[in-house]
Amino acid sequence: MKPSEIARLRAALLDWYDANARDLPWRTEPGEATRTDPYRVWMSEVMLQQTTTVHAAPYFHTFTKRWPTVSDLAGADDADVMAAWAGLGYYARARNLLACARMVAEDYNGVFPDTEEALLKLKGVGAYTAAAVAAIAFGRPANVVDGNVERVMSRLFAVKNEVPAARPELKRLAGLFVSDHRPSDWPQALMDLGARICRPKSPLCEQCPLSFGCEAYAEGEPQSYPRKAKKAERPHRLGHAFVLRDGKGRVALVKRPEKGLLGGMLGLFGSEWSAVPAYEPPLTADWVEAGTINHVFTHFSLDLTAHVATGHADDPSLIWIDEAEALKSLPTVFKKALERALA
Repeated sequence: MKPSEIARLRAALLDWYDANARDLPWRTEPGEATRTDPYRVWMSEVMLQQTTTVHAAPYFHTFTKRWPTVSDLAGADDADVMAAWAGLGYYARARNLLACARMVAEDYNGVFPDTEEALLKLKGVGAYTAAAVAAIAFGRPANVVDGNVERVMSRLFAVKNEVPAARPELKRLAGLFVSDHRPSDWPQALMDLGARICRPKSPLCEQCPLSFGCEAYAEGEPQSYPRKAKKAERPHRLGHAFVLRDGKGRVALVKRPEKGLLGGMLGLFGSEWSAVPAYEPPLTADWVEAGTINHVFTHFSLDLTAHVATGHADDPSLIWIDEAEALKSLPTVFKKALERALA
């Protein structure tokens, strides 16, 4: 594609973005001279890594109201942050969120560095997040490539190679559009186009400002891009969760080991999650099977059978919490099991 064609596509998308930009709580208006607070950009990008804007927005409001600056977050209690994160999934991100905030507070006097190279040195900040913060918060020309951008590039250039093998090529193609002109708005315009017009299914090509230069559209099958390699079947596991109630509206929780899946989070008593998990209640009681819930993690799916009993245990490691509060603070998989048990 010629530089003149790149420039024409770029101008068309920015014009579209000026008129159609999404109103998001972590964003400034298109063309706004005042940059978005890097703390808010960083926070939003971490939250959006594995969820949608609609799901992330309430969490973003909660976090930024409770901890309005990176230094406030750095001083927060780990358990409070983990509880506030419940429902966003992938809790290693929450631990990295705290570690990064503390690194910025301690090593950078509470001020985020303003280059990709420096941002990459922060705990938990990868290439994508570093590029996004550098571009959106600091106006640095950066190649910000997420799933939306990959999809747009794969269609614009009708890339026949399959994802994930095609990702280096898609990133190279996206880099052709990086410019000193409106470097903050450009990646956000691409993301909005991918989210609203160049959708994974049923793309709205007739409304797309780039359809005049899109090779996949010219072919007549834009929805067939990006080409994807067949995914390996996700393993399936089984497990048991034990809900011990005290008869006074409280439930017993335990803190999970710091390392591993859901590390450091509050959870229910439970078995290992495996093909044939052992049924080992934490204490002798009249346990009643309450039903089975299903939960899908990134790398496996889980059928978790809930068992409920009323009783007491003299174990200092137990954390007795009001049942309604537990439903708010538990990770989703345990929340589902607790809801099933309480029902």
